[in-house]
Amino acid sequence: MVLEKENAVGDWRAIIGPTDASAAKITDPHSIRAMCGVTLEKNCVHGSDSLQSAQREIAFFFDEKSSVRVVTEHDEL
Repeated sequence: MVLEKENAVGDWRAIIGPTDASAAKITDPHSIRAMCGVTLEKNCVHGSDSLQSAQREIAFFFDEKSSVRVVTEHDEL
């Protein structure tokens, strides 16, 4: 998934919580990692730590051949 918005990296990292799920359970108990992660290695979700990392990771996972769907309006299932 690619999240594209103003301050996407910072906002996403706030939602997912600290990298160490054990620490997240104490410091940010409502974060995704606190609720679903187990340890530092098994933290259940990834979030780039900077815009530069995000650009590198997007290029790695979504090369030119892949089709990235851009959603311009909300589409309920």
